[in-house]
Amino acid sequence: MDIKTASALRRLRLVSVVEAVSYLLLLLCSVLKRTTDFNAVPVMGPVHGVLVVLFLVFLADAWNRTKWQLGRPLVYFVLSVVPFGGFYADRMLRRECEEAVASGQDAAEPQREGVAGA
Repeated sequence: MDIKTASALRRLRLVSVVEAVSYLLLLLCSVLKRTTDFNAVPVMGPVHGVLVVLFLVFLADAWNRTKWQLGRPLVYFVLSVVPFGGFYADRMLRRECEEAVASGQDAAEPQREGVAGA
């Protein structure tokens, strides 16, 4: 995995967690709006909206760089709509990054040995 692809996946992981937290805060603000006099929805709504747009931009970038089939980005999009789904998406992306780095190191080791032996 090249550095730009790894960076795209890291950005997607970061924004998925932040977007998930903002989604939960927006849900909490909605409940508080209806049960108390506290109304933070006018503030939290746009914040969450910006984070959703960032998530979609980073998802498109990661999809372009990793050459995923349609199913995987669709799963990540659905997870962004489900409460707590962003945390699960983060775990999936972290596992994918670790596997890609491990496979990249395995592929690079024979080249290093060949260079060192020359």
